[in-house]
Amino acid sequence: MRQFLSSAVVLCAAAAAFGQSAPPAAPMRPVVDDYFGVKVTDPYRYMENLSDPEVLAWFKAQGQYARKCLNALPQREQLLKDITKYVNSTPASVPDVERIFGGQFFLLKTLPDQNTAKLYMRANLGAPDTMLLDTDHYAGPMGEPAAINYFAPSNDGRYVAVGISVGGSEAAVIHILDTTTGKELPEKIDRADYGAVSWCDDNHSFSYVRLQKLAPKAPETDKYMNPAAFLHVLNTDPESDRKIMQAGLTDRIPMTPTDTPVLGMQPDSHFLLGVIGHGVQNEQTLYTAPVSSLQQANIPWVKVCDVDDQIDQYAVHGDDIYLLSHKGTPHFRILKTSLKNPDVMHASVVVPAGDGIIRSLSTASDALYIRESLDGAYHVLRLPYDSPTPVEVTLPFMGDAEFLGSDPRLPGLIFFLSGWTRGDRACMYDPATNQVTTTDIAPAGPYDNRQDITSTEVTVPSYDGTLVPMSIIYRKDLKRDGTNPVWIDAYGAYGMSIDPYFSRSALAWLDRGGVYAVAHVRGGGELGQDWYKGGYKLTKPNTWRDLIACGQYMIDEKYTSASRLAIDGGSAGGITMSRAVTERPDLFAAVCIEVGCCNALRMEQSANGPSNIPEFGSTQTLEGFEDLYTMDGTQHVRPNTPYPAVLLTTGMNDPRVDSWEPGKMAAHLQAATTSGKPVILRVDFEGGHGIGASKKQAIEERADMFAFFLDAFAKNTAATQAAGAQPLRP
Repeated sequence: MRQFLSSAVVLCAAAAAFGQSAPPAAPMRPVVDDYFGVKVTDPYRYMENLSDPEVLAWFKAQGQYARKCLNALPQREQLLKDITKYVNSTPASVPDVERIFGGQFFLLKTLPDQNTAKLYMRANLGAPDTMLLDTDHYAGPMGEPAAINYFAPSNDGRYVAVGISVGGSEAAVIHILDTTTGKELPEKIDRADYGAVSWCDDNHSFSYVRLQKLAPKAPETDKYMNPAAFLHVLNTDPESDRKIMQAGLTDRIPMTPTDTPVLGMQPDSHFLLGVIGHGVQNEQTLYTAPVSSLQQANIPWVKVCDVDDQIDQYAVHGDDIYLLSHKGTPHFRILKTSLKNPDVMHASVVVPAGDGIIRSLSTASDALYIRESLDGAYHVLRLPYDSPTPVEVTLPFMGDAEFLGSDPRLPGLIFFLSGWTRGDRACMYDPATNQVTTTDIAPAGPYDNRQDITSTEVTVPSYDGTLVPMSIIYRKDLKRDGTNPVWIDAYGAYGMSIDPYFSRSALAWLDRGGVYAVAHVRGGGELGQDWYKGGYKLTKPNTWRDLIACGQYMIDEKYTSASRLAIDGGSAGGITMSRAVTERPDLFAAVCIEVGCCNALRMEQSANGPSNIPEFGSTQTLEGFEDLYTMDGTQHVRPNTPYPAVLLTTGMNDPRVDSWEPGKMAAHLQAATTSGKPVILRVDFEGGHGIGASKKQAIEERADMFAFFLDAFAKNTAATQAAGAQPLRP
């Protein structure tokens, strides 16, 4: 206890010296765990009980303190105005579009005067949009914003199933709309967090995934265990829905409690697909059966592929299935087999591995479409079903193409195209004309192609000599004199990539002379499977050390100095941020950890923990413990250390990273730091992981982060000037 009081006194004194009061201190109540003979102390274990009134009171006090500090930052209000201007500059923000066989389009759209995305439909490409569902009508009892997590129109467009959640919880309830009347059907299906809706050919029934109904006082880790795929018939009670797939339901499909089954149907195919997801593992297990057997008591499932076949994605065309596999190649290749007699071992190779990384695939009536990246450039390839060779589709500008939902009975492709300096546009490729048309579905705004902004791609030598790609976005009048504000974003997990995208909110940062960089660290998928596994479990330290190298590069190349360098990352990127700041606290002026995993050793005890074991490991094994301990930010905070300014964020409804993870990290840093620089825990009691956040919530969080970074830089400048050093350029 003496150590805690000493640290708290130091923090209070240092904070007072910087003209601010200290955040509410958290008492230390050490719990010691023995992992394979290694004693590990957790002084804040009690925070894991988020229903404890004392814990809630601490989070509320932290949130109030954070709000007071952030609101007082000199540039915060102007940043809020500027970001709002840029975000609202487009006539409409459209994050998702689906096109169906009848010619209709279904889309999520947020107008400048709207706070959340609404569901719209248009009869054809040139028709006006008609609102089908207004999320404002589904707000929570205290005004918590409602969000559409997913939507799925029936094959004829008559109905659309919509998953709606409140307050960022992602706890979706399925509502079913009749598009001809605009009215909801009477039934609602709760515990539909995963959704995975797939309509039957009768357009009167669909499959979906539902979480189990938990018993009273069930452990938190049971929440996502034993989900099941059900079949629902319209205008019937969901409680009577037939269960199609679940662990233990049939010997034909062996599953574990952490597996998630999804039943897939496609209007141009005679076969069902049973897809088994193994937590967050990318490799899937697939089964197939005739559609005609869906009503049978025992569906005659036949295995298509298993985890050892290393299939990450698939696409169906008629009775054929195309499989994206990294077996034998880190760059992926595409295989083809028949659903009538699946045989992956002897599948034909329709697209062999090459220099480029195959990122995704989609089927249309005319061809297989492929998304590929090579040396930072992105390409769309078209492979007609009767041709052995894919042909590149000419894009309107350089950028990344995100394939959107499209009926496989339709020719061509619909996709979003965006770049680091170009706003996203909804494009359609017509194979009849071999042309890409930029549609008005996602209209451009006046700031979507600013001529004063550019980007460059560099490679940075990491500590072990590995070259790490980094994208740098900046104003063309930038002077590399070591004085620019720099913000580096990084993630590095699950094999997910940060591909080129346009951030309108980042324009406010660039306006202030800021540089925005994305470090494509190991653990992501930017350079294929080997790059992913290069930041995975035992090799996870490469992830944050790559980021450290990228930060050092920005200093060495005179983009900035350590006094004006900030890093930001969230979710699994919290590992990257928390370990970068604990390993090199001297390198950064400010750090933002957004809804971040900071306590990897204990993540397994949270609701979302078991499903993440394939990615991070388990403390049930010595190897898993050693890996998780190395990743754990809280365990590497050193007492009496001058840490940089740190902003941590959490949403109390977060279903992915429990709030006690950033809470513990904040408590550790607040007790340990001697720099006098703020450690702030920003708490949103109406938010979650960011999925489903309202526009207002997203804008305010970004304004807070930018203002926090700039204030930290300004205080460093003031301190340097007070010490008599050469002042930095403002």
